[in-house]
Amino acid sequence: SHGKTYCYIIFYEDRNFQGRSYECLSDCSDMTSYLNRCHSCRVESGCFMVYDRPNYMGNQYFMKRGEYADSMSMMGMRDCIRSCRMIPMHRGQFRMKIYERENFGGQSYELMDDCDNIQDRYHMNDCMSCNVMDGHWLMYEQPHYRGRMMYLKPGEYKSFREMGWSGNRFMSMRRIMDMC
Repeated sequence: SHGKTYCYIIFYEDRNFQGRSYECLSDCSDMTSYLNRCHSCRVESGCFMVYDRPNYMGNQYFMKRGEYADSMSMMGMRDCIRSCRMIPMHRGQFRMKIYERENFGGQSYELMDDCDNIQDRYHMNDCMSCNVMDGHWLMYEQPHYRGRMMYLKPGEYKSFREMGWSGNRFMSMRRIMDMC
């Protein structure tokens, strides 16, 4: 790629990159200390998750390198961007174990690549907890990488519900590759 390993995103108060701007090289837990609102952004390098609430809460959206002239309508966001998290690039294998029930209960399957529908592939109706061993993943509420999403870095997630996920479960999951 272009050889840059850092992440770099510029946020703008208004649509079409207008108004005051804020340049960000890592995580920002509350953008309102820099901008009154945020309606567009430009990802210069790397990948980010953006959130419509401070402290990485609320609905989350994945942004790779590119221009987002109207983030609310382009991303289907309900509100403007309030916080953002940089996604570190991972080179190497991807591995995650998904579980049908909370607290790592019920059926389980190990994934090393994307899965567009856990019902079709594993005959699982639910994925309510998981253990991410390697890599960074995007989890989607609906099959075929649709609906609301959640970013997961390596770690144990014993209950999506307790993490504030109202959807309760995920139906498809995708690796965040070095595509940025």
